[in-house]
Parts: sequence; structure tokens; C-alpha cells
Amino acid sequence: MGPKNRKWEKEIKTGDYFIEDGREGDVVIPIMGPTGAGKSTFINTLLGGNCARVGNDLQSETQHIHHYQLTPNRRIFVVDTPGFDDTSTKDREILRRIAVWMAKSYSDKAKVGGIIYLQEITQARVTGTVRRNFDMFEKLCGPNAATHIILTTTKWSDVKPDVGAQREIQLRDHFWNDMLRDGSKMRQFCGTQNSAKEIVQEILVRRALDAAQIQDELVEVDKLLSETEAGRTLRYTLKEALEEQKKMAARLRTEGGDDFRDQVIENDSKIRALLGQISALDIPLGRRVLRALGLLKGAPPEGGFGGGLKGSERLGVYAIGGEKANCEQEILIEVEGVLLSIYDPGRVDADQEAVLPVLSRSTR
Repeated sequence: MGPKNRKWEKEIKTGDYFIEDGREGDVVIPIMGPTGAGKSTFINTLLGGNCARVGNDLQSETQHIHHYQLTPNRRIFVVDTPGFDDTSTKDREILRRIAVWMAKSYSDKAKVGGIIYLQEITQARVTGTVRRNFDMFEKLCGPNAATHIILTTTKWSDVKPDVGAQREIQLRDHFWNDMLRDGSKMRQFCGTQNSAKEIVQEILVRRALDAAQIQDELVEVDKLLSETEAGRTLRYTLKEALEEQKKMAARLRTEGGDDFRDQVIENDSKIRALLGQISALDIPLGRRVLRALGLLKGAPPEGGFGGGLKGSERLGVYAIGGEKANCEQEILIEVEGVLLSIYDPGRVDADQEAVLPVLSRSTR
């Protein structure tokens, strides 16, 4: 299953914890959602014990991936995952942990029975943080997983029934409408074991999902984490956050004064942290060139970088539609102010990941 030398395996770190002796026939049910949505509480209620640590304040308790076997007789695992707004762990690291765990389970031939996404009904509106979490959730799962997703509202005991019902309608008609239209289900977790079991049972009676999008991208297509839909979405989100922090920095420096000194230092620290995360999600130059030429396995061609793709009208000389092509001409590509002169020495097979020799490079 998948290439022998898989790029996702290079993302594994000491301390990552996977299902021991993972095997074909294992079924995993990831529990996802923002920090504070009640993921650990849902698992504890389901299992009838205090297996997962529960946070009682703004500090996230779930920072690593934890899995729990549902019954002794069947290898069905519920998986506790951290939210992307974790209070002590960077979003890029959260993505790595979730992606690597999912890739490893898929590589071990486990199936995703379904995915439960939790959203607390106590929130009066959908915040930017909640929206970003859900965007990442969609990219991790992919459109083909929609029918295996149960969108679940939590903490009903903390709101008046009529208030909760109104918020549920807003989620259904606006925030979750696309996914519900594609086949996802919407349920309430009422805080009881029976309620949790009913939601999980609804997943188990269905045929398991072949692969979530992140699993297919990392294991089958052998993408880098930064090349996945989730990775690209997170990078875009981080760049938006970076622009906001830069605007904040400009305002603080304009206002000046010792009163703002601590805020300036804190803001600069956030900017450096964001830059580090964005850099970690950069796609290497060579793979961007191959992607632009349409020669990267599983990746459609993209428009140029920065200054654009030079000689793009001549790309037809490379293999098209699975056919082989023979050409003898130079193609110039401008990548971030650097001109790459690429020459095709002979035949290029369209369904293979080709690496063309760079004969020269020069800056403008």
C-alpha cells in the first residue's frame, strides 16, 4: 500500500504514540473539534470511566493523539485529537500529529469507521477560531468522507432548550449546510452514555471509509505534509494571521510610548512564531517546479511562481494524456526571481514522477 519510501514517515517524532500491533481489520473513529468542545468528556462518557484527561479551563488537556479500545472483543478504537487552537502547541505541530497518526493507521490497514466532529452549543456565534478548526477538519477528511461524518453538538445542559434549539438551526442552515447536503448527519450528545453509544453505533452499522483525504494524500500519493490540502489551507491561514500581526505591529509602533513596550515585544514574538510555522509548511523549490510542469505524481499543474511561468505555451511538448513525447528545447521558469533553464533530454513518461536536469540558473 503506497510507495516504499514514504515521505510522511519522516514526520514521525519521538513521543508519537500509535496503535500497538496495528493490523488489517482495525477500525478507528477519530473524535475531532475545537479545544473545549468536549472530546475527552465524550470519550469518558462513552467508555464509562476516566480514561481521557478533561480540561476545566482554557488550557487544553489533549495535546497528543490518544486512542482507546471500545470493547475487549473487537479492535475498534476511538481517537482523542487536539484542536487547532491549542493553547500550548503550534497549529503546524497539531496538523503533523493528526496527519501522522492517520497515515500510520491507514498504512497498517486500519479503516476509518467514521468521524465525529464536536461543537459546543453554548457558543452564541461561530468565531474565527471555530471556523478555522472546521476548515481544517474538512480538508483532513475530504469530500468523499462526508457520508461518514456525524456533526455533534455538546453541552446541552449548559443552555436553555429554546436557546440551544435556535443555535442548532443556525449551525444546520449556515455553518454546516454544505456538509449536511453532502450526506453528513447532525446529532446531539446529551451527556449520557446511551447518547454517546447511539452516535458511535450509527457509525459502526455503516461500511467503513476507504480513506480520509489526508490518508490518501500522504500514503497513496506520497505527498509532503505541506502539499496536502490541509497543509496548504493551514499555510494560507497562518499567512492571514501574520498580516494581522504585522498591522498590529505598525499600529503599536505608531502610537509609541513605554505603555506599549510589552505589547510590542509580545506581538513581535507572535510574528516570529508565525514565520516559523509558515516556513515549516513551505514546499521545496524543486517540487514546486515539477508541479508547475505537471510532472509531479498526483498533483495537477499550477500557474507560475511569483513572476510566472515562462514558455508555458510550449509545455505541450512534454507527455500529455499518458503518451510519451520527445523534444529538444529549453524551457525557462522564473521562480522567486531566479531563472531556471530546464532541458528535456529525451522521453518523459507522464505517469511517472520525472526529475528534469537543471542546466543553468541565473538571477535577473
